[in-house]
Amino acid sequence: MNLEAFNIESKKKAPENKKFLQRLKQKDPRQVDDAFHTAHHNVFEEINCLTCANCCKTTSPIFYENDIERIAKSMRMRPGDFIEKYLRIDEDKDYVLRSSPCIFLDAENYCSIYDVRPKACREYPHTDRKKMVQIMDLTYKNTLVCPAVMEMVERLKKIFKI
Repeated sequence: MNLEAFNIESKKKAPENKKFLQRLKQKDPRQVDDAFHTAHHNVFEEINCLTCANCCKTTSPIFYENDIERIAKSMRMRPGDFIEKYLRIDEDKDYVLRSSPCIFLDAENYCSIYDVRPKACREYPHTDRKKMVQIMDLTYKNTLVCPAVMEMVERLKKIFKI
């Protein structure tokens, strides 16, 4: 995966993608969900996240209390110690990683806490959930991070000619 080329392309297409996703909010939510879920399935048949891991390299998931407790327990740490060592509170008052790339990402793009990873990581890139029309702003942001989301949006443009 050539992340440099992806970053250039995603920025170039950003205004068009933002406009498209805003217009998609006006469509029948069930049609949008069906199209996204099909694209999600097909794109992830072709794209292997281990060749990229751009999400882990550039953004932080939100860590909820139950994520913190589960991960800390797996690391044989107290939740408070886990927070102190790895997390900070962001501008939205959420716990996020102190730095990027993710401290739990190894050189081969594997996650060292994969089995207990945060809910936000398990659900990323959020393109297979219901009521996609409600998260178009997040989906737009993810076109700038995730090549798979960018590809899904490109495929959807061919379906919804808006």
